[in-house]
Amino acid sequence: MKSLTGKSLILLSLIFISTACGEEEPTSGDWLIPTNQIFDGGPGKDGIPALDNPEMTGAEFASASFLDDTDLVIGYINGDDVRAYPHKILDWHEIINDEVNGHPVAITHCPLTRTSVGWEREYNGLITTFGVSGLLYQTNLMPYDRTTNSTWSQQSLKAVNGPLIGTEAKTFHMVETEWGTWKTLYPDTKVVSVNTGFSRNYQRYPYGSYRTAEGLIFAVTVTDNRLPRKERVLGVIVNEMVKAYRFEDIAAEPIIIDEFQGQSYTVVGSREKNILMAFKEKFLNGESVTFEIINDFNSPVFLKDQFDNEWDLFGNAVSGPNTGDKLEATNSFIGMAFSWASFYGMPELYQRPSGETGGE
Repeated sequence: MKSLTGKSLILLSLIFISTACGEEEPTSGDWLIPTNQIFDGGPGKDGIPALDNPEMTGAEFASASFLDDTDLVIGYINGDDVRAYPHKILDWHEIINDEVNGHPVAITHCPLTRTSVGWEREYNGLITTFGVSGLLYQTNLMPYDRTTNSTWSQQSLKAVNGPLIGTEAKTFHMVETEWGTWKTLYPDTKVVSVNTGFSRNYQRYPYGSYRTAEGLIFAVTVTDNRLPRKERVLGVIVNEMVKAYRFEDIAAEPIIIDEFQGQSYTVVGSREKNILMAFKEKFLNGESVTFEIINDFNSPVFLKDQFDNEWDLFGNAVSGPNTGDKLEATNSFIGMAFSWASFYGMPELYQRPSGETGGE
């Protein structure tokens, strides 16, 4: 495995290492993962500070001051409350605890695997917040919840140590896309402000050339070199296994009807708009719902079915005979291609039917 060298290594050292990075001595108690594969990222517990109830700003100000159209954001909507969580800020803080229209949520983000997942914050009747433990497993973020001090694994979506050990993370549907796309779809969106209370240069990516370099900083136990390591792919998780979809697959066919491990679903998106997501199969009137793309992702309403229902990015039927109905999102999110194999075994890669070619 290649290592980052030169300026990138120096930058990473300045960010990470206040003490030598090495294998963490895990706290006492049972773990669901091998403790000799848990690494100390360097800054220690809460050394990377999560944000709680961050200050928000408007789209126009965000565009003028710190967000470029090509910057990635995580979009979430609850009722009429529309919010965007920029990677530029998440790369420095990794977790944002927020409340959106009364819904307590956590946006968990690992810069080393580029995985962003929306987690509920209520477990066993208690509302918690999440912090950054400073530990890594398979080079992936390990949050801890502040109510029970249980340690979680982000990409495996479960608590791996502590009172909540074995508890599965409750996730919710988010949309990862470029800022230019999100603000066009939702011009009234709120955006996390750079006024976080912490002195960070949010215009600078904190991990040097990591996003494009071949090397990793921390080891993983399973190597998957079938795709470029740092390519962003959508992983659909079914029965503890993963099927991966590339943005070039969507360029060839913007709607993919597929099945994996006995679960049928529709993958839909746009390479141009940098959107890729999947919804479980839906039945209406005794029929499996099929879709066509409308509005070319220039409107939040982007799907139409054979019953003349129109659906938005979050799976809500907004017009038609079944208005108010909802599509169920698959258990899926986007991450770097290398990151999936160590958690779920070697992913199955989607293969386009023979005769089809990629888009321009």
